[in-house]
Amino acid sequence: MARKAVAQELSRERILEKARELFISCGYRALTMRSIAKAMGYSHGALYYHFTEKADLFYALIKEDFAILMHREKEIMVREQGLGFNLLHKMMMEFIRFGLDNPHHYEIMFMIDEPELLRYSRTEQAQCMELFANVLKQVHSSHGATDARKFMLPWSLFMSLHGFISYSIHFGQTFEEVRKLAEEHIRLICNSLGLIKPELRSTASMIS
Repeated sequence: MARKAVAQELSRERILEKARELFISCGYRALTMRSIAKAMGYSHGALYYHFTEKADLFYALIKEDFAILMHREKEIMVREQGLGFNLLHKMMMEFIRFGLDNPHHYEIMFMIDEPELLRYSRTEQAQCMELFANVLKQVHSSHGATDARKFMLPWSLFMSLHGFISYSIHFGQTFEEVRKLAEEHIRLICNSLGLIKPELRSTASMIS
């Protein structure tokens, strides 16, 4: 009963939040279930009540973080009327907002430098890319794009957004500090990829 009481006191959410910070600051390889528990002031047995091993804990972080991001993006899709540039713009802005409002989440999802961990995030990353790709296809279909270019667009768009987010995280910038730069960055991306019709380019940067 005492062990169960301790495990219940040390909630799954508290473990995930602390582990996220430690994975970023210490690196995946340096951590053990014992060291994570010690940093929280508990025995490692309390962690095993919720997670079977370190990899299980890491994957739980990945799934939770991507679920939050995907939920926000899908909410935008529900609110917006039609699959056009406005929807794509708002989805890209939300992606940047999520990354800068939650830098530890974003680093776990996209920036952990551990090849052996890629398999834990590959499926979730692919689902995220697919969501953007579906919207891109709708926007792109009205511009007469070739199939080859259509396949490359989601990757090019993601790399452009990822570069902006990772640079801002590196320098500790918040979303509000770079909001205007983010708007301009997205406009330039869409212009360069031919995703904004000429008559809309002068007003694209005014979208909020």
